[in-house]
Amino acid sequence: MASSQSATHQANSKTNGGLNSPVTTKASEAAHHAVDAVAAKAANAEDSLRKTAASSQETLAHKQEEIKQQLQSSYSKTRELAAQNPLATAGIAFAAGALLTALLRRR
Repeated sequence: MASSQSATHQANSKTNGGLNSPVTTKASEAAHHAVDAVAAKAANAEDSLRKTAASSQETLAHKQEEIKQQLQSSYSKTRELAAQNPLATAGIAFAAGALLTALLRRR
């Protein structure tokens, strides 16, 4: 019986291509550990990236609101100044138009 088990074991070793050898087993375990370690690091990196993206989105939304308020404030101040000084507004508009025309004629 022992000789038949030994023959069966040798036949299995040959058909499995040495898949049951200690070297193959160690290499397989090492590969699994490496893949698990890389997966854990990738998960940590993904979490960090998602947190950073969420924080950036909040910061951008806040900055966008600040800029929007500044533009509205500047616009209202400009309209107020133009209403208080219509002659100066007309003079500035004329000078800007003359300057733009001179620059465009040079081309």
